[in-house]
Amino acid sequence: MKDQEYLEVYGARVHNLKNIDVKIPREKLVVITGLSGSGKSSLAFDTIYAEGQRRYIETFSAYARQFLGGLERPDVDKIDGLSPVISIEQKTTNKSPRSTVGTITEIYDFLRLLFARAADAYSYNTNQKMVSYSDEQIKNLILKDFDGKKIAVLAPLIKSRKGHYRELFEQISKQGFIRVRVDGKIQEIEKGMKLDRYKMHDIEVVIDRLAINKSVEKRLEETIKTALYSGNNILMVIDVDDNDPRYFSRELMCPTTGIAYPNPEPNTFSFNSPKGACDGCNGLGITNEINLKKVIPDNTISIKNGGIAPLGDQKNSWIFKQIENIAERYKFKLTDAIRDIPKEALEIILNGGNESFEIESKTVGVRRNYKIDFEGIIAFIDSQYNNAESTSIKRWAKGFMDEVTCSSCNGKRLKTAALHFKITDKNISDLVQMDITELSNWFQNIEKDLSKKQLIIGSEILKEIRTRIQFLVDVGLDYLTLDRTSKSLSGGEAQRIRLATQIGSQLVGVLYILDEPSIGLHQRDNEKLIDSLVKLRDIGNSVLVVEHDQDMIEKADFVFDIGPGAGKYGGEIVSAGTFEELKKQKTLTADYITGRKKIEVPKTRREGNGKTIKLSGASGNNLKNVSVEFPLGKMICVTGVSGSGKSSLINGTLYPILNAHIYRGVKKPMPYKKIEGLEHVDKVIDIDQSPIGRTPRSNPATYTKTFDEVRSLFAKTSEAAIRGYKPGRFSFNVKGGRCETCQGGGVRVIEMNFLPDVQVECETCQGKRFNRETLEIRYKGKSISDILNMTIEDATDFFVKIPKIHRKLKTIKDVGLGYITLGQQSTTLSGGEAQRIKLAAELSKRDTGNTFYILDEPTTGLHFEDIRVLMNVLNELADKGNTVLIIEHNLDVVKLADYVIDIGMEGGKKGGKILVTGTPEEVSKHKKSYTAKFLKKLL
Repeated sequence: MKDQEYLEVYGARVHNLKNIDVKIPREKLVVITGLSGSGKSSLAFDTIYAEGQRRYIETFSAYARQFLGGLERPDVDKIDGLSPVISIEQKTTNKSPRSTVGTITEIYDFLRLLFARAADAYSYNTNQKMVSYSDEQIKNLILKDFDGKKIAVLAPLIKSRKGHYRELFEQISKQGFIRVRVDGKIQEIEKGMKLDRYKMHDIEVVIDRLAINKSVEKRLEETIKTALYSGNNILMVIDVDDNDPRYFSRELMCPTTGIAYPNPEPNTFSFNSPKGACDGCNGLGITNEINLKKVIPDNTISIKNGGIAPLGDQKNSWIFKQIENIAERYKFKLTDAIRDIPKEALEIILNGGNESFEIESKTVGVRRNYKIDFEGIIAFIDSQYNNAESTSIKRWAKGFMDEVTCSSCNGKRLKTAALHFKITDKNISDLVQMDITELSNWFQNIEKDLSKKQLIIGSEILKEIRTRIQFLVDVGLDYLTLDRTSKSLSGGEAQRIRLATQIGSQLVGVLYILDEPSIGLHQRDNEKLIDSLVKLRDIGNSVLVVEHDQDMIEKADFVFDIGPGAGKYGGEIVSAGTFEELKKQKTLTADYITGRKKIEVPKTRREGNGKTIKLSGASGNNLKNVSVEFPLGKMICVTGVSGSGKSSLINGTLYPILNAHIYRGVKKPMPYKKIEGLEHVDKVIDIDQSPIGRTPRSNPATYTKTFDEVRSLFAKTSEAAIRGYKPGRFSFNVKGGRCETCQGGGVRVIEMNFLPDVQVECETCQGKRFNRETLEIRYKGKSISDILNMTIEDATDFFVKIPKIHRKLKTIKDVGLGYITLGQQSTTLSGGEAQRIKLAAELSKRDTGNTFYILDEPTTGLHFEDIRVLMNVLNELADKGNTVLIIEHNLDVVKLADYVIDIGMEGGKKGGKILVTGTPEEVSKHKKSYTAKFLKKLL
């Protein structure tokens, strides 16, 4: 039977899909497009992907499935021709500080393997190459090098450690050994022998003394065995005449100083394993150190008046009693300025101490004993940070600390030994600090520097590493380094890394479903991304992409357009066919692609209010000492290829400075020299890419805080006042007004042991979420449940007389979400809808006319038409005199800006410079800027 050519979906009804049938060609690049919220993700992820997942889990035994929890069958009649599915969504990657680009792409795992098997070890004392021998080799070396000499064979036990070692000597003599070598001198063990416990000592036990010739071979063998056993795989040989030691070891060892490394394993190089992680920072590369300037911010104040910040003003507490004792002992008063307190007293207050002393009481003439037993402020803050249960105490302690690079490993995360395994003079940490382009070159030319043995061991590993690095280059991430933490990646970067990892696995016959892979990608890198997807298709996979990007739609083999509107007005296939066929249709998407409809370029640009914010000397991440002006009262757009430093400049430097200035924010800005003009703005609103709370209990009304106002309104009705209902009565999250059968959820989950849980409408409240008494309270004839079921559009008219509610709802309607209901679960919102709910919540805050808005890629998940609607809202804000700063790649947004700041040239180390600033027209004339090249076509 010939493989089926289509993936066929019959009767899809998930979310807003209107019982549609779709035939998707297999082994092709297929794009699904349409307005935000029209049902693209419902078809791709909630129907096709969900069914693929469910079928996969069905293959497990019933016993295994009960632990996995079943997956719901999507609401669809049947799906034919479905391959195994892999989805690459925009869900942000792991936020753990231990997750890095290297670990996500698995390149680091291969590097660890390569270093464990093929690297040479060097001594961290002398930088000599480490050696290791077998027992047979040790015997032959001793016979050859010491022929005719008298030697002693010793086993090293203690190396440069303090202690008196009385028990050790007792133990040695019990084992039948008579002599030890202590600090270079051989002596006999005496009863009760002990050393100075405060000095460093080297101790070796003498296993045997013998003159070397052919006849002692058998005895030497035994001696070597015993010595290696006692000395933990190391032995030492001394020529009795000149007392010069030589070391031999079964493990890697430095021939002159005798330090040894355990044999390397892959986890010797893992900063997530206790075997490899630096002990100072547990493999994080940074530690928190207490900053004395934060503990004593001003040394002219006295302790009594709160000179020691963590303690505050003097209170009647145990700590202050102890400090009074210290003051008695060192003859100062708590009212003295801190700089006048004796050094040794301050030392005890900060670092602790304990001593007892007597003081004669002046009045009675009696001597009294005092005891100081004080751990010190610094130790106290440390212990609170490391051991406190509550996060607020931890945050308090962290306030007195600075994040500093770990001093033991210099931020390299690994133990010293691991950093002294090298391949052609580079250790593993040097490699992860190179950007991908450098790393790729290093691996291309490595063969000629490797020994024959290394080549045999490493050939397969090298092949794997090279292909994976190449895929990162292919998706436009050549500016990243492998040690970059995954939490510092933007949404688009994280998604493309997962894409590179997937392409790297080279699977065939799989259906890949991607959610807007072009997010956060500059037009220049778009071609690379499309090529990667075409490659995936060409090796025999089906690729299904949910996308709004015009380039992607043009390159697709087949395009589905879902519409005609969004939400309940969408959910139908309005056109299906090749790109050429799409252009002939009368759909919104076709109108924008053919240019029948377009976002108009404004005739004039705003002049602004003449004031500016001037930031000088920004040098965080890859920024090269950048100075830049932000003209106020305009719409500013920051552009540049991925990784050029846009987020470092705006989210990392400018926003924290503004936030600290206006709201006393705590986030530390990246390094900069100075900033001028902060007095011209009095409010800053930052809208980043983090997703809104996705729980079934969260909805647009609760997220935008509209519901709080609605509940207060209901509580003010006369009927509610008579019954004594407070706003809490109208919440479906607390006891009182909600239906207790379904706990305010409106649905009940029925657990089925071997089958997926089923959600059924609650039979007590019929899905209304509240109990009968609460629903009896009406406002203009509507109950609280009716309000939640209203669409935003209806609700905007309904609450027109209540300005607080009306303003919020109108903003949601203005960003194009008039069709969703107030009570729609956040889990059922699409990415673009959630993004706009978040925008609406922020944009509905009262603007002052001097507000500074910062938006990070607000067009995520938006169709051309949605962008037009959103830009109208942002234009209104700018027209009122506010400043709107947008970080964006989408040229439809860039061409509407009054002022463009282009950062480049490339990403990573080659980025971080301001290329050109000015109006879009001025920027488009720039010769080198990539943005200019693409912008020119639109103006």
